[in-house]
Amino acid sequence: MSVALESGRADTKIIPILKERGQREVFCGLTGIIWLHRKIQDAFFLVVGSRTCAHLIQSAAGVMIFAEPRFATAIIDERDLAGLADANEELDRVVKRLLERRPDIKLLFLVGSCPSEVIKLDLSRAAQRLSAQFTPSVRVLNYSGSGIETTFTQGEDACLASLVPTLSSAPADAPTTLMIVGTLADVVEDQWTRLFNEMGVHNVSYFPPRRSTELPRIGPNTRYLLAQPFLADTARALEERGAQRLPAPFPLGVEGTTEWLRAAANMFGVSTDTFDAVTMPKRERALRALQRQRPQLEGKRIFFFPDSQLEIPIARFLSRELGMLLTEVGTPFLHKQHLAEEMAMMPAGVQISEGQHVENQIDRCRSAKPDLVVCGLGLANPLEAEGMTTKWAIELVFTPIQGYDQAADLAELFARPLSRHLRLVA
Repeated sequence: MSVALESGRADTKIIPILKERGQREVFCGLTGIIWLHRKIQDAFFLVVGSRTCAHLIQSAAGVMIFAEPRFATAIIDERDLAGLADANEELDRVVKRLLERRPDIKLLFLVGSCPSEVIKLDLSRAAQRLSAQFTPSVRVLNYSGSGIETTFTQGEDACLASLVPTLSSAPADAPTTLMIVGTLADVVEDQWTRLFNEMGVHNVSYFPPRRSTELPRIGPNTRYLLAQPFLADTARALEERGAQRLPAPFPLGVEGTTEWLRAAANMFGVSTDTFDAVTMPKRERALRALQRQRPQLEGKRIFFFPDSQLEIPIARFLSRELGMLLTEVGTPFLHKQHLAEEMAMMPAGVQISEGQHVENQIDRCRSAKPDLVVCGLGLANPLEAEGMTTKWAIELVFTPIQGYDQAADLAELFARPLSRHLRLVA
């Protein structure tokens, strides 16, 4: 375990950053399949892993009674581990049977896991072999959802990064286009499309799209906005293809959404009058909705364990728009370039920790005695047993929280456990 303390400068404020390495408590990247398979409607995610992997995905997704899900697990069993069966032949057989049964699949992801990586199964080569066999009907890609070195939101990052090489190249003289990067609920995507259209910004695409046949083109005239702060590998891959990121805070809350939209508006020459005319009614409505949540949250102390990489933008929102007090904001990884605008908006002197040493963080949490703790499922029950009020971090990824219309919903996610606590102690 190693601990280091450094300072990050945001505007004129000094933000102390405590770097920790040690025991971790996070979900693996396989859980990203749950929101990815809902978004890309003609894709299928085949996890190559153990029965434990299958149970994890089913538990995270809930019981799918009324619809056949677009994910499954190819189980690595004792015969594979003992070398009694050719894992590649078995995988080819499973894929062939899957595609015969599900002709609607146009994009198949082979998702690596801890077990597949331990036995050195080369899913990259398998994807190339299977893609050559089933093209043009089905494209086969692969990425790793292993939890050995990653946290659970990095499953989406790895998935989208694997898609970037498949994007068609836009010609050098193509008009400037805007790409929104990150998996979003359809309702959020529809809201933003209307806003951009009202501002006169029409060359807008979403990555990932709702269907794999609608992948956007990319080139030197592509500008992109990150909708999620955990897409470092995807951003790097896009920039290698010539795309340029528009710096902005993330679209959480009224303030973050406004500055995020403003970055695009400025890029496309939208006047201030037009921008305000389009956004002001929605900003005012969202602010009124937030005021109804503020009495429950203002002055309450909150502690973030590192889990989803959403911690810093959400902490900024809770602090600046709802008056919550930040005792510590932990995040698994802190991408200073992508989070520069967020860090500039954080309260001076707030403790930010990067990485995880779960025992040390539990000790600091106990000492801080916060009113609310944001953490993973594995920590929530033990902390509740100690009398703390907790909020599950994973719910922040499963729930639509971006944009004006979702600002009050985001606030309610934090007000709800506090209200529950008050009812229990009354």
